[in-house]
Amino acid sequence: MPSLDDVQADYELLEPDDRYRLLIDLGRALEPMPDALKTDASLVRGCSASVWVYPVRREDGRLHFLADSNAAITKGIVALVLLTVQDRTAEEILDADIERALAPFELRAQLSSNRTQGIPNMIALVRQTAERLRG
Repeated sequence: MPSLDDVQADYELLEPDDRYRLLIDLGRALEPMPDALKTDASLVRGCSASVWVYPVRREDGRLHFLADSNAAITKGIVALVLLTVQDRTAEEILDADIERALAPFELRAQLSSNRTQGIPNMIALVRQTAERLRG
């Protein structure tokens, strides 16, 4: 996956339709999530599309998230959120200002409210996971 800064640099140069394609491509680039992990426990509540996020603690203590969605653009939004926290420690995730990192993308202005309504819930789930797995 590219860095969030690289994605932002590309995103800023694109027209709205191309921004959709960029998000879809980001979603396609996500590591595949096994269907067995797509359970009620990993389901993000409050999203108009189905979104699943599952944490894996690596041997070095960093958290790696697997995610998927049944909607292409939503999957791209999930990928953007994960770019802010992927493979970081729980402490780093809890200290991260995810909303500020995503602000330059102006997702609420670019996408319908149906597509963006679940973003706070995705971020909350990532933070709750980091809090639970801290230490």
